[in-house]
Amino acid sequence: MANLLASCPNISELSYGLITVSRPASRTKLINLKGHFGYLERETRNSVVHCCTSSSSSSSSSTSSAEEVSFVGSGKFGIDRKGEFKYLVSEYGWKIRSLFRNGDEVRKAAQVQAEAFHEPVFLFNDLFFQFFQAEVLSGLVYKLRNSPPERYACLVAEPTPLDTSKSEELVGVVDVTASRDWSILESLPPDADEFLYVSGIAVLKSFRRKKVATVLLKACDVLSVEWGFRYLALRAYEDDFGARELYANAGYKVVSGDPPWMSTWIGKKRRVLMIKQSVPTR
Repeated sequence: MANLLASCPNISELSYGLITVSRPASRTKLINLKGHFGYLERETRNSVVHCCTSSSSSSSSSTSSAEEVSFVGSGKFGIDRKGEFKYLVSEYGWKIRSLFRNGDEVRKAAQVQAEAFHEPVFLFNDLFFQFFQAEVLSGLVYKLRNSPPERYACLVAEPTPLDTSKSEELVGVVDVTASRDWSILESLPPDADEFLYVSGIAVLKSFRRKKVATVLLKACDVLSVEWGFRYLALRAYEDDFGARELYANAGYKVVSGDPPWMSTWIGKKRRVLMIKQSVPTR
């Protein structure tokens, strides 16, 4: 496993499209995709931020020791303009936030999704799981590196209030991506030109049936309003009645399904498309 994960890109240096943020003890370094960097020096009492800029071609070595790489958010989640951390949702004992862009947390998020979606095999199951987990991690790294702000987010759930023994534990993950997929747009009103697609929702086995997925879905609602999207969409297997009930309780409605030939000829499990309209929070 260590060799497989080591072959992936250095995810402690991830960029969220515009800037990579690392945090030394006294100040914050901002590094853009062209190798230019500056520093944000924060006065903790009144959260005043002073900026200065510079230029360097050695951004890789500058960020290799980054303690934390995170998304600079818009005030409702992530890091707001005052340098304060915010959660999207806090309900039922769970808090939802944007994924920190440090290596350990990205690996934890990938592990949660891998454990949820891996289908066990009779022989060499551990080996196949290692390959699957590495594939999930590689996909997550790619999305984090290549998705622009307000077009993709990986949201994670953690316990609240934070228990010191579980303070770094991620119990759930969900991906949210802005999309213009025509196969889904044709099921939306004619004036809709894009939507938020919800996918990869996963909860650790020991934390299922404890409202983690419910709170993750609510965080997707908040994010859709934050980003200005009117519709959310997701797909579920037609025979997965537990998942469909979860989504229906969150306000999603079935609008279409995969064509019958996909299951008849190709042998894939048939999926249904579920849509929800965003409702601004007051």
